[in-house]
Amino acid sequence: MFTTLLFYALSTVLLAAAVGVITARNPVYAALFLILAFVTSAVLWLLLEAEFLAIVLVLVYVGAVMVLFLFVVMMLDINVTTMREGFLRYAPVGAIVAGIIVLELGYVIWFRSDGLPVGTTLVPRDAGYSSTEELGKVLYTQYLYPFELAGMLLLLAIVAAILLTMRHRPGLKVQDVAEQVKVQRGDRVRMVQMKSESE
Repeated sequence: MFTTLLFYALSTVLLAAAVGVITARNPVYAALFLILAFVTSAVLWLLLEAEFLAIVLVLVYVGAVMVLFLFVVMMLDINVTTMREGFLRYAPVGAIVAGIIVLELGYVIWFRSDGLPVGTTLVPRDAGYSSTEELGKVLYTQYLYPFELAGMLLLLAIVAAILLTMRHRPGLKVQDVAEQVKVQRGDRVRMVQMKSESE
C-alpha cells in the first residue's frame, strides 16, 4: 500500500516536472525541471528494484548531461525576450505534436498492455540476483549493434555541439599545432656575433 502511494506521488512530481520543462520560459529553469524529472525517474527505477539503471540515470544524465546542457545554455547567451516573442507563434504546431505523442502513448499503454499483469505486485528478488548482470547479458549479446550505433551517434552529437559553439571572434589568438610542430631552431633562435669590449 505504501509503495503504491509512493509511486503515485512520485509520478505526480514527474509529470509536473515534465510540464515545467516544456512551459518554462527561462532555459535554466527548464534544465532544472529536467534534473528534477531525472531524479524522480531514478527513484521510480529504485521502486522497480532496478538499482543499476537508477544510479546510471543519476550519474550520467543528472551529473554529466545536464551539466553540459547548463554549460551550453550559459555559453550561447540565449536572448530570453526573443524566445518569448516566438512562443505563441509556434504554439499550434507544438500542440499538434504533443497531441500525436499523447495518442501514441495511449495506444502503447492501452492496447499493448492487454493481457499483461499490470495490477499484480512485484515479487522481490533473492539476495544473489543481479540486475546489472542480466542487463549486461542482454545489452552485449542481443542488442550489441544498436548499442554501438547509439555510442557513435552520441559521439557525433558531441562533435556537432563543439562545432556549433565555436565562435570566430576578430583578434582571437588560436593555436595551430601543425605549425608549432614544424618549427625549426632557425625560425626561433637568432645567433648574434658581438665584438668583445675591453674596459
